[in-house]
Amino acid sequence: MPAKRETTQTRNMDIFPLVLIYIGPVVAVVLIFLGVLSHVIKPGGARVPIKGRHVFVTGGSMGIGLAIAKQAAAQGAKVSLLARGRHKLEEAREEIRRDTGADVSVYSVDVRDEEGVKKSLQEAGTVDVLVCNQGFGLARELVQMDMAEVRRMLDINVVGTFNLIRHALPPMQQTASSTPRSISIISSQAGQLGVYGYTHYCASKFALRGLAEALQQEVISHNIRVCLVCPPPVETPGYLDARKMFSELTIALASSTSKMDVKDVARETLDGIKSGKFFVPCNWQGFALSLAGSGGSPATSPLTSLYEVFLAGAIRLGLIFTVGKWYNIITKWKKAERQKTANSLAVCEAAHLNLNERRWP
Repeated sequence: MPAKRETTQTRNMDIFPLVLIYIGPVVAVVLIFLGVLSHVIKPGGARVPIKGRHVFVTGGSMGIGLAIAKQAAAQGAKVSLLARGRHKLEEAREEIRRDTGADVSVYSVDVRDEEGVKKSLQEAGTVDVLVCNQGFGLARELVQMDMAEVRRMLDINVVGTFNLIRHALPPMQQTASSTPRSISIISSQAGQLGVYGYTHYCASKFALRGLAEALQQEVISHNIRVCLVCPPPVETPGYLDARKMFSELTIALASSTSKMDVKDVARETLDGIKSGKFFVPCNWQGFALSLAGSGGSPATSPLTSLYEVFLAGAIRLGLIFTVGKWYNIITKWKKAERQKTANSLAVCEAAHLNLNERRWP
């Protein structure tokens, strides 16, 4: 028996060097690659503190914006909120005061009102962390949309973001700070992947990515970091209102995406801001989408860049199957819808013929 145990131990000792021979070079290559990436990636990582900084949150009277403001205040930030409704803003201010003991400044302005946005930011003073969170979504097929709806969504989600950054940025650039500042833009997973029934919403959220990528190049020399937050569906009041208008097909496709609690999205957003990330995914699906679609986006972490290089192809393959499944669902749904319409017409025609026969003398 001892001889048998000794033989097993000897075999294990023989295998161990072989494992090192094969695994060792792989580990060495990965470490060397990480070392190269750490010197090459731009703009690289940064720490953006929240405590003691001025955090300005739009769409801050409810939902994700309110949750971000509350958590920032709890971490010692000076918080300002901007939204349209004065009554909701006052309720948000009272809720933050009650939960954190912090007082906040509030500004009742529509982000489409450039002069109003400019005046509010001047009154608020230099911003250290700007969170562009305003926005809304509707689920409706393109041919069913009113163009006034499309313009309103693009004005709030995109043009409103331009208004905010345009007037918050000059003081951020001109006021010296050795500590990085941040501009955070709340996009969506629908800004990473097109979704049936969301044409105008996806258009607005995809546009924010282009804005964020170009903006980071413009502001990096001023020690300002841009981050693009891409949450999945979050059961905010706005989402619940929009869901009432979802088609059954949109609901069927959206069910494949997991939802998140508003507090978790706020925590992921603030963690992303503090770590100086560009892409801030909020769950594993968003992380996979950010790896597969990183493209020419700013690189902030050697490890994340390593994942992008080695995993993007595999994730793309998975997305091909996922999107293919969506197209199959859409095709079957539309076929069933056409059949249902044809059956209804046939019933109506039969009833009409039957009625005419009864009237025949």
